[in-house]
Formats: sequence, C-alpha cells, structure tokens
Amino acid sequence: MLPPLKPIPIKERLSVVFVERGEIDVVDGAFVRVDQQGLRVRPVLTHIPIGGVACIMLEPGTRVSHAAAALAARVGTLLVWVGEAGVRLYSAGQPGGARADRLLYQAKLALDEVLRLKVVRKMYAIRFGEEPPARRSVEQLRGIEGARVRRSYQLLAQKFGVKWSGRDYNPENWDVSDLPNRCLSSATAALYGVTEAAVLAAGYAPAVGFIHTGKPLSFVYDVADIYKFETVVPAAFQVAAHPPPNAERAVRLACRDMFRQTKLLDRIIPDIEMILAAGEIPRPAAPADAVAPAIPNPESLGDAGHRS
Repeated sequence: MLPPLKPIPIKERLSVVFVERGEIDVVDGAFVRVDQQGLRVRPVLTHIPIGGVACIMLEPGTRVSHAAAALAARVGTLLVWVGEAGVRLYSAGQPGGARADRLLYQAKLALDEVLRLKVVRKMYAIRFGEEPPARRSVEQLRGIEGARVRRSYQLLAQKFGVKWSGRDYNPENWDVSDLPNRCLSSATAALYGVTEAAVLAAGYAPAVGFIHTGKPLSFVYDVADIYKFETVVPAAFQVAAHPPPNAERAVRLACRDMFRQTKLLDRIIPDIEMILAAGEIPRPAAPADAVAPAIPNPESLGDAGHRS
C-alpha cells in the first residue's frame, strides 16, 4: 500500500500551470490530462506533477473528475476555474483551510481600526520600500497609493514603449480593452491564483482583507498588490510592447518565469506573517474549556493551512 499523501511547502513548488481543453482525471494514482481525440482513438495522457504545483488554472473546455478534485485537495494544490486566456475567475477549490487560531487572529486585526491601520502601514512600507506618511488614515493611504500606482503604470509604459491611456477594462467584456490592458488582466489573474494558494496554505482567510473589503479575495488582493509592480506588470508591458500572435499565452509564460526569478513563492507566506505581526498582538489562545482533538493531528510536510 502506498503511504498517505502529504502536501509539500508552497516555497518548494512551481507557481502555476494553465490547462486548456481535455479532461482532468486520476490514472494509476497520478493526476493527468486526458486528451480524447475521438471514440476510435486511444486517449493521450499528459501527466501533471500536481503535488509540486501551487495553483492550476482550468480554462474553458476543461472537465475535472471527482477523483482529481479530491487528489488536489489532499496534496494542497489550488484549482481555479478561469475564463479564456485566464482573464475571468469563476470559482476556486479550497485545498487548504483557515486554521481557527489564524483565522481569529486575522479577524481581530481586521476588526480593530488601530490594529488594521498598523497592518496597512506595514503593507505600504513593504510595497514602496519606505515608511508611509505619519498620521494618515487608511482612506488617505489608499489615495496616496492610487496616485503612485497610476504613475508607476505610466513609467513602465514609457520604459517599454507602450501606448498607455490608463487602466481601463470591462470585466463583462474583456475583448473591448486594448492590448496592454488585456495583457495586464491575464497577468494579474496568474498572480491572484498563486497568492490565493499561498494565503490558504498559510492558514488564513482570503476574504478578510485590510485595504480591500467586501470581496471573496479581499486579502488576496491586499497581498498580491505588494508584488504586482515587481512581477506581473513589467511582464505584461514587455509582451504588449512586442506582441506575439498569442499575447495572453506569452504573458502567462512571462509571469511564470518572473515568479521563478523573483522567488515569489519563497516570500509570500513569510511576508504575510510579517505584515500581520505589525499589529503587535499575540495570536488568541484556545478557550480553557475547549475540547482537545480526540485524534492528534499528524505531522505534515506542508504549510500550516494544508490538510494532512
């Protein structure tokens, strides 16, 4: 009998894999893409090392079996259902899960305005490499960030020689956007998928944000924004400057390479811990009258939020 599967840490994985068309299934215990060319043709199997991938983006034309979804959950790989070219996000499977102690810790920081401001200030300090102005509210810091972001887009567009008229896209109709905006949308989708996988692996809730609120991925957007202009935005502008026939695919490949070059998966979880530690409060302990686990949790190779 094979030993039980155990997740490996996010930092030791590949960042993201896109799968378009075909059926995802489990054959002989392995995660595979079955490309069925016809009833008389033997299926072609493409093996995917799912345990070594942080996030798999499933594009239109992809079907996923129950066995494949269960295997992804056991090894801690996030499955994300996206639109064509990865520019829409429809749904995501949750391979990890927010641990109670970390979820309560995150919620306590988000609900206290003083603690929340400390966390937001730390986010800005990491993102821009300098301390934000003193005595500013979260709303004021958001305004400062907006101005710097618009300027950053302009500078990168000038650097790569891309005509830029501002970030403008319609989530209901991506095709009406110009090429730079389509490239940026595809690039940020890849970043959000990888970031959500890391947030879940760390044991936190994607919806409990500090700058962004009211969205299922509010905390994912908070964390992803820290790395956006270091990773995916330059990659998107570089592709838009010399567009190949399939620009969206080129953007995905460029983002994958950028994630590897910047060692992004090594950094996200430690940065999340450092950001939340800025609140300067201890994690809440379990109530004294709480019932301990009847069966002790086994030691896992994976991160804190992975199932084992």
